[in-house]
Amino acid sequence: MEVERAPRPRDEVATGVETESVPEWLRPRSANVTRPGHGQVARRRTARGRLRAVQTIGLIGGMSWESSAAYYELLNTGVEKRVGDLSSAKTIMSSVDFAEVTRLQEAEDWDGVARILVEAAQGVERAGADFLLLCTTTFHRVFDQVEAAVGIPVLHLADVVAEACKAAGLSQVGFLGTTFAMERSFFTDRLASHGLTVHVPPADHHDTVNTIIYDELVHGRVVTKSRRTVVSLIDDLWDAGAGGVILGCTELELLVRQADADIPVFPCTSLHVEAALDRALG
Repeated sequence: MEVERAPRPRDEVATGVETESVPEWLRPRSANVTRPGHGQVARRRTARGRLRAVQTIGLIGGMSWESSAAYYELLNTGVEKRVGDLSSAKTIMSSVDFAEVTRLQEAEDWDGVARILVEAAQGVERAGADFLLLCTTTFHRVFDQVEAAVGIPVLHLADVVAEACKAAGLSQVGFLGTTFAMERSFFTDRLASHGLTVHVPPADHHDTVNTIIYDELVHGRVVTKSRRTVVSLIDDLWDAGAGGVILGCTELELLVRQADADIPVFPCTSLHVEAALDRALG
């Protein structure tokens, strides 16, 4: 077994940040002044001195915490790369108990799952998020309930990934994820609504992928043998007609990178993060 962590890219520290004698957060506030959020957008000065609107990204995480940590790291390294200086992402995260929502999922209690994620989403909204990401694929099963319960936009992961596949000129894609996500249609149908034909592995391989996700990746274990197994499934999807493969579980990109595969790989977490940064930074 080997555990891998991608090296964190570093950019040169940019100059051109304005300084003032008294920081804004130390100045007295009048009673009718509100903080940025819900229509009021903070502004950040870029390395070249331009003011850039910055939105606060809301995150519902914990499913699992390994992928949530990847979201947080990618958001911050992404801002650092795009903006420079000491810039980091403006985020608000509510992290739920993965064991609790998984038990509810296994019991098919989707109303129970929705209650937990709606409560988390509403808390993030109240805290000042301008839009929201569900840091999970499987629990997009209750996306509609979450979206209906908040007054801020929610970026659907399938929409983001489908647009990336279409931008690459693909009409047929493979999809790898949890057994639930591969066997139910809530996610693949959303992909198909963008005009994509979606291929999943034969049913007798679903438990293999699920075991890799739940017994290894959610615990931070990256196993070389498991990588070979997933890459072999990617090859099978290629043979079935897929021009690329969606890593449709937010943990799978901890295991498989583009260099491991012979066809384009679409990592859900990275694509979700890039879409969030596009929106947050304007």
